Amino acid sequence: MSENYTLPIDGNWTTEDIVIVSNFVDAILKAYESGVSRDELVQRYNDYRAVMPSKSEQKRFDKDFERQTGHSIYQVTKLLQTNTEKRVRL
Repeated sequence: MSENYTLPIDGNWTTEDIVIVSNFVDAILKAYESGVSRDELVQRYNDYRAVMPSKSEQKRFDKDFERQTGHSIYQVTKLLQTNTEKRVRL
């Protein structure tokens, strides 16, 4: 995985929104690399959905993110919904 990737930032996002999305992406990467606390991931996912409530926008973001990193936001959030363990790891 390349450590250099570009998040598709919406021009209407505030600095706080960018930080929220960036923190969510970091949690997704942790889920693939070493695992992440379920509570942390749930909180970051909820914050992310507040910034990006549109499912179609989330799908576009996920596709671009997966193309760049090889990791799927969808797969992590799907596991989050079905798994009750304290740590989430793919």
